[in-house]
Amino acid sequence: MVHVGTVEAPVSVGDITQIAAEFRRAVGTGENAPQTNTVDVLGWDFAFELNEVAKQQAAAANIQMRFLKIPREVMDKRAVDAGDICFFELAALSVEVKTNKRNVYLKLKDFVIPPDDVPEEARKAVKHWSQWIDYWAVDWDNKSDTFHNEWQTYRTRKDKSLQLEITHTYADPGDYAVVVKVIDILGNDTTKTVRVAVR
Repeated sequence: MVHVGTVEAPVSVGDITQIAAEFRRAVGTGENAPQTNTVDVLGWDFAFELNEVAKQQAAAANIQMRFLKIPREVMDKRAVDAGDICFFELAALSVEVKTNKRNVYLKLKDFVIPPDDVPEEARKAVKHWSQWIDYWAVDWDNKSDTFHNEWQTYRTRKDKSLQLEITHTYADPGDYAVVVKVIDILGNDTTKTVRVAVR
C-alpha cells in the first residue's frame, strides 16, 4: 500500500497515526486478512525528526513503513520520460544498545542519508558511513520533551575522527528513554529513541 503526502504540507507524525488506522481498516483483522503489513509513504517534505519516531510508532502497530522522498525531478517531463526518477528513503540511524547493571553502552552501527540531497563531490569523498556524521549527542533521560544535550562528540579541523560509542552509568535504577541525535555534514539532524532498563 502507498500513501502520498500533499504538496503544501510535510508528512507528520499525526499523518502516520491516521495511515496506521486506515491500513488496519483496509486489510481487516480476520483470518482471511492479507498477510502483508507494508506501507510506503511518499512525501515532498517530512516533519522534523519524523523518520525514526514514525518507524518506531509504526512498528508498535505491527506495520512496516518506508518513508521515501519525492524527488524534484518528477516535475521534469524529460527526466520522467527517460526513466531517471529515483525515490530515496529518508535518513536512517542504527544504534546498538547493551546494558549491564546500571551501565548502558551505545554504539552507532550505521547511518544512511538520501543520496539525492548530497552533492556529487561529497558522495565520492565519503568512503565510510560515519563520514556523513558531523557530530552526535545523547540525552540519557528524555522526558518526551526538549532534547537535553548531556553528552556529545564531534569532529575538529585537527582531528577528523569521530567517536562511535559511549558508555553511561546511571545513578539510580529504572526505565529510561535515551534519545540519540545525529547532525550530518549537510546540517540535517536525525534522532532515534531507545528505551533501556537498568537495575
